[in-house]
Amino acid sequence: MKIIFAGTPHFAAQALLALLESKYEIVAVLTQPDRPAGRGMQLKPSPVKQLALQRGLTVMQPKSLKDAEIQQQLATYQADVMVVAAYGLILPQAVLDGPRFGCLNIHASLLPRWRGAAPIQRAILAGDEQTGITIMQMDAGLDTGNMLLEKSCLITSQDTAESLHDKLSSLGAEAIAEVLPLLEQGKLNPVQQDNALTNYAAKLSKEEAQLDWTRSATELNRAVRGYNPFPGASSNINDTPIRIWQANVHTGISGKPGEVLMIEKDILVVACGTDALSLEKLQRPNAKALPVAQFLQGFHITAGDRFVTK
Repeated sequence: MKIIFAGTPHFAAQALLALLESKYEIVAVLTQPDRPAGRGMQLKPSPVKQLALQRGLTVMQPKSLKDAEIQQQLATYQADVMVVAAYGLILPQAVLDGPRFGCLNIHASLLPRWRGAAPIQRAILAGDEQTGITIMQMDAGLDTGNMLLEKSCLITSQDTAESLHDKLSSLGAEAIAEVLPLLEQGKLNPVQQDNALTNYAAKLSKEEAQLDWTRSATELNRAVRGYNPFPGASSNINDTPIRIWQANVHTGISGKPGEVLMIEKDILVVACGTDALSLEKLQRPNAKALPVAQFLQGFHITAGDRFVTK
């Protein structure tokens, strides 16, 4: 089969690598335009572009797929299927209908549970015990197409958005490599999604990552994990914004939400609406993230101080 691949971040690059190791021909790669990155804000190619160029593949970086000229160029490749993974652009109907087998999406959720931009983080924030990958036949809706194959994985109590992303990247690569031969042989049984079971995984914002200490310690622990690495859970203490990268629930202790209840050499326990949160890895502005023992050597906090929402 001839494949057009569309993707941008590391999640997609792992799937592209799996396809490159298969028997299929990648006729073109679509990825987002280069973006400014780093302190110098130099233009940086996406992980997918970097891999594609290393392998000598044709790379296209249109700002939109609505242009008729772009659509015509894609049609000239006579692709059998387009594989899409975290691409970041809307596919018009003309593009969806172009390949012989249409377009398949590698979606980082067990559909229809989470549709939208941030299914990995929303699964952690909601306290889901499992998630997975769905290979979906794309249609004009937002993650609404028929499901072709699903692979599940557990969400552990220590998983962050970053660690779960890495698990699902590998799982997505496995899933697309498994589904393509079945597609070619006509052995897939598409399953329609139940719209009543879906939730919208909205894009993350820095504002929502400000911790609300009136919530339970369990919820706040999920927030710390779900917003790691982006946008990073945060709170203010002594007029200083602090990023909280790692924490654990501390039961059997209570106080006013946000109040520092216990502070020792390597222990910093903060009251929540229910139970408390033991903060384990913190970061102040223009400094490195540090284990709490090292953090407290350079930042003064005493019992009774309060973390507050900015």
